[in-house]
Amino acid sequence: MSEAPPNAEDPVAATILRLAAARGPAKSICPSEAARALAPEGEAWNRMMPRVRAAALGLARAGAIEILRKGKPVPDLAVVKGVIRLRIKT
Repeated sequence: MSEAPPNAEDPVAATILRLAAARGPAKSICPSEAARALAPEGEAWNRMMPRVRAAALGLARAGAIEILRKGKPVPDLAVVKGVIRLRIKT
């Protein structure tokens, strides 16, 4: 089953791609960085975390980014849990 490409107008996906591209392919970003960039005022960024994780999963399935766990790409995107990092796919 082919995954549809992520919506280019989605501000969450666009923010993840922008931050990961700015960091470069050799470095990664934390999902909380994207959440803070989307909701910089106070503690509101915590409410953005589920949307950031969902958008990151969609981008990873589309092949735009890699999801890392303990510094290594997650082999099975169906079981992404715990602390993750995101980077542009090389």
